[in-house]
Amino acid sequence: MGLPQAMELLRGRAALVRDSLQKSQSITESMVTILGSFDHRLSALETAMRPTQIRTHSIRKAHENIDKTLKAAEVILAEFDLARKAEAKILRGPHEDLESFLEAIDQLRSNAKFFSSNKNFKSVDGVLNHVNNVLSKAILKLEEEFKQILTNYSKPVEPDCLFDCVPNSQRPSAGSPSRQGDANSKSRLDNHKNSSENVVYSTLDLIPPRVLPLLHNLAEQMVQAGHQQQLFRIYRDTRASVLEQSLRKLGVERLSKDDVQKMQWEVLEAKIGNWILSMRVAVKLLLTGEKKICDKVLAGVESLRDQCFAEVTANSVATLLSLGDAIAKSKRSPEKLFVLLDIYEILREVQPEIESVFESKACLEMKESALSLTKRLSQTAIETFVDFEEAVEKDATRTAVLDGTVHPLTSYVINYVKFLFDYRSTLKQLFQEEGVDGDAQLATITTRIVQALQTNLDGKSKQYKDPALTQLFLMNNIHYIVRSVRRSEAKDLLGDDWVQIHRRIVQQHANQYKRVSWAKILQCLTVQGAGPPGSGPDSSSGISRANVKERYKTFNALFEEVHQRQSQWTVPDSELRQSLRLAVAEVLLPAYRSFIRRFGPMIENGKNPHKYIKYTPEDLDRMLNEFFEEDDALSVTVAEGFLLGSREEKSLRPSEICDDRTGR
Repeated sequence: MGLPQAMELLRGRAALVRDSLQKSQSITESMVTILGSFDHRLSALETAMRPTQIRTHSIRKAHENIDKTLKAAEVILAEFDLARKAEAKILRGPHEDLESFLEAIDQLRSNAKFFSSNKNFKSVDGVLNHVNNVLSKAILKLEEEFKQILTNYSKPVEPDCLFDCVPNSQRPSAGSPSRQGDANSKSRLDNHKNSSENVVYSTLDLIPPRVLPLLHNLAEQMVQAGHQQQLFRIYRDTRASVLEQSLRKLGVERLSKDDVQKMQWEVLEAKIGNWILSMRVAVKLLLTGEKKICDKVLAGVESLRDQCFAEVTANSVATLLSLGDAIAKSKRSPEKLFVLLDIYEILREVQPEIESVFESKACLEMKESALSLTKRLSQTAIETFVDFEEAVEKDATRTAVLDGTVHPLTSYVINYVKFLFDYRSTLKQLFQEEGVDGDAQLATITTRIVQALQTNLDGKSKQYKDPALTQLFLMNNIHYIVRSVRRSEAKDLLGDDWVQIHRRIVQQHANQYKRVSWAKILQCLTVQGAGPPGSGPDSSSGISRANVKERYKTFNALFEEVHQRQSQWTVPDSELRQSLRLAVAEVLLPAYRSFIRRFGPMIENGKNPHKYIKYTPEDLDRMLNEFFEEDDALSVTVAEGFLLGSREEKSLRPSEICDDRTGR
């Protein structure tokens, strides 16, 4: 095909495309017109339907609001129903069903919380006020119930119940004075010896355990209601009163320094003995039991619990400590050392319980009071112990023991020292607390006390006009001291050397007695220039019959005088008495037999021989056995006026430091 044809064909196709484009444009314009008509119609339809849509939405919203209101009404009605049921339980009171009563209180609290958070409901304020009023009445009834239950189960504990919990080693015998609010000193010493034992006390329930959870629930409700002060007051007043009554039943009473100083010694001793038993059971049973109750009933409110326990026990603790405090403050005197040690020991014994029971800050004052009293007793006991040495040395009792026996001062001091060694471990502890060696200090003071006693006895011996009685008096007293030391723990401290030295002193006084008493008598039986007695049958030459008669008369007079006087004297120790008689007989009888053998015939051959030879050696031996025999009617016991005061005021533990001077 040629170019013209191709061009023609191309023109034909171009014309065809032009026609197609024109047709497409025409169709497009037609479609735009049609679509514009549809848009107009749809806008008109939408405008026509809008009111219907609005009404439909409003209806749907109304249905939703109705559903919400119905549900809210159901919740409110349910709360009203629960509140009504709870109110009915509250009105019935807690006595019938306490558990339901407590549940009702919890329910009312829940109701009050609900209405407080939904105050947009109509009349909710009135409903809320009503619920709160019912709740207040419920709490008041709860207080009454708590008080009634606590009071019903809070009873004073009888002493027998307390003592039944005490270990056998520390328990007073049935019917003993200790169980009747009194105590003798023997039971107190027995208790002293057992005080350091590791003993276990039986459990004592001051309130039945089954009641404690109930009381705790009631207390918890009162705290939640904001009635802490009411709870505090009810618990404190009830338990404090019961605790004080329990102590009164034990015989514990508050005493002042003046009360103690006015008291007769025997009465004070009885009170102290009873106090020792009471202190143990009060701390180990009553106070410990009280702490357990308080911890369980007021669990979860520590500040209230600790303060409440402090106020429950404050007055009782002050009453318990008052006796020890009064004695520690009263005027020091030797007999009080033992009671000071007794009280100190019991306070040391119960110190772990005191520190445990009164561990809280609220109870700090009571714990410090007990610890302070223990320290004050320790210091007073040491000062009293040291004072005793001076009291012994300066004792100014002027009344002599007429028979030369053991002076009351000696028996008191030695028995005092023996009693001290019953408290040896306690005294060592006291000295150690002062920073000195306990055994060494005890040995030093004991030695000084005994030396002070000997110094005083030397002074008292000078009251005797008869030097023989002076020696007998010193012999008796030093022997009593040595014998007592040998039989006591004092020997361990003073040592064997001390014992041996003082035994020699006793022998020296015995020898001096023999020399002073019998020298003149023995001189009558000795003839100067005639040879010693028994030197031979002819040794009587050189002495006249008159001289022999005079010697017999002098011997008889001197011996009778000595016999009359010294048969009234006393050597209370039987072994020492027999030994002294034998020592005199061993000197006198051989000399007398020899004199009779040598010079007796000169008198027997004359007139009235019995006027001069009045005694046979056997008579003298029999009469010597009448010397120094103890006669209770003649043995004078001088107790009054001992140690710068009367027996009632200043005697050394008069009911216990007995006048044991016989040695039997």
